Amino acid sequence: MDTVIISPRGARRWRRGHPWIYRSDVEHAHAPAGVVRVEDSHENYLGQALWSPPSEISLRFLTAQDEPVDADWWKDRVAEALALRDPEHLNATGFRVVHAEGDGLPSLTADRYGDVLVVQLLSAGLEAVRDDVLAALEAAVAPKFILLRNDTSVRRHEDLPLTIEEIRGPIPELVQAVEGAVQYLVAPHTGQKTGTFLDQRENRIMMGEIARGKALDLFTYQGLFALQMGKVTESVVAVDSSATALEIAAKNAELNALDNVEWVEANVFDLLREYEREGRRFDTIVLDPPAFARQRSAIDRALRGYKEINLRAMRILAPGGILFSASCSFHVGRDRFFEMLTSAASDSGRRLVLERVVGQCRDHPVVLTIPETGYLKGAVLRSAD
Repeated sequence: MDTVIISPRGARRWRRGHPWIYRSDVEHAHAPAGVVRVEDSHENYLGQALWSPPSEISLRFLTAQDEPVDADWWKDRVAEALALRDPEHLNATGFRVVHAEGDGLPSLTADRYGDVLVVQLLSAGLEAVRDDVLAALEAAVAPKFILLRNDTSVRRHEDLPLTIEEIRGPIPELVQAVEGAVQYLVAPHTGQKTGTFLDQRENRIMMGEIARGKALDLFTYQGLFALQMGKVTESVVAVDSSATALEIAAKNAELNALDNVEWVEANVFDLLREYEREGRRFDTIVLDPPAFARQRSAIDRALRGYKEINLRAMRILAPGGILFSASCSFHVGRDRFFEMLTSAASDSGRRLVLERVVGQCRDHPVVLTIPETGYLKGAVLRSAD
């Protein structure tokens, strides 16, 4: 096995529990992409890692053990990740099977939607052992269909092509999955991420338990929050700027025999201003926007955007109403997010009580020493005036 030598700083980073070693901490390497042996500058063995020569993140550690990282190793690791999900008791057929670094399998994402497994290989090192990885997923999950959604832009940093490939197909344009009491359709070839946003699954089910009255679902995408709330509320207004997403959302409503959801194609910022001018009031509001800060340089602008929509949502929240607000921007940390909510509450003139603090669901595990594994944060607020 080829050996890569890293600096003392890189070795300290690994020993402190973070699996990424950057190019600037690689002292010696002459190896093709794949699994390599890693040593420090004193030739002390550190472990084995995925090696990606083109990437700024050059090494992604797999194991500190001196063991074969072969087909059986991948099968064991994927099987362990799946067992943690306990699929038989999950109350959902759409869930994340592997959460990359969160499961000790860096740069690997695998989501299941019923009979379909959608996989992303996000590093050159992982791409080099693709056959072993796919065999491990097939052995653990035994899906009817497998789709490689290797069309995410992060692969450009690895000098990898952006492709969508059916490993086992043909895969229908829309596939069906279950989330609690809701059935829904997913577009695995074209939907966001691997088809939809699975990280909010537990929070959507929660809102299906606590929502009431007239509800408003902002940035609804394919309507999964709206569907959960539609089963327990008088009515739901569900808003998104994507006509394509709303078409699937409407089909989802039909699938669940819901006729109390109004689908609105609009810019959420503009619509909130309009609702505020009109004096509209809602008993339950969900704010689940896309990431406003994709780079650290965008944090301040993102916080202004988050504050504006939260402030306006607070102003149209009915007395005693519930507001669920979330952010999936990794660069906007939990502390900054709650500072923003506090500022918006102060400016709104409303008395808002923090009822719950939530994050991403359990099949998206967060490792404390790897902050990048945790990005979703949310709060349930109640109007006490």
